Amino acid sequence: MVNKNVLTARLERLSDYLKILELVQKYDCSRFLEDPFIHGTAERNLHLAIECLLDIGNHIIADRGYKRPESYADVFDILHQNQVIEDQLFKNLIGLAAFRNVLVHDYMHLDRSRVYQILKNKTQYLKQLGALFARML
Repeated sequence: MVNKNVLTARLERLSDYLKILELVQKYDCSRFLEDPFIHGTAERNLHLAIECLLDIGNHIIADRGYKRPESYADVFDILHQNQVIEDQLFKNLIGLAAFRNVLVHDYMHLDRSRVYQILKNKTQYLKQLGALFARML
């Protein structure tokens, strides 16, 4: 059974990360790219927000007895296959688990313009998935 206290704590942290990302979104691309404090803040908080959602997703998968994910990308896919995540939201989440891996493992080759585009275009879907998970508690 899913420990609601654990999931609630992760959702609270997710909310904190998303608030920081909202602040960082206010900067234009050139300022974002030139300021290490700004892009570093975005990179770390995007990583942690995605990590929270993957962790919660893994808890849901385990609790419901769904097929065990073999990769981070499988988490969202399995939830989609089991109709936890609707089609449109799933389509907007595609690639975010892989992006988490880039943030964690391939940071030496990170394209900060890509980080900025994900920040501007995908953060709302992280928020939507967080809200969906919160409703499930």
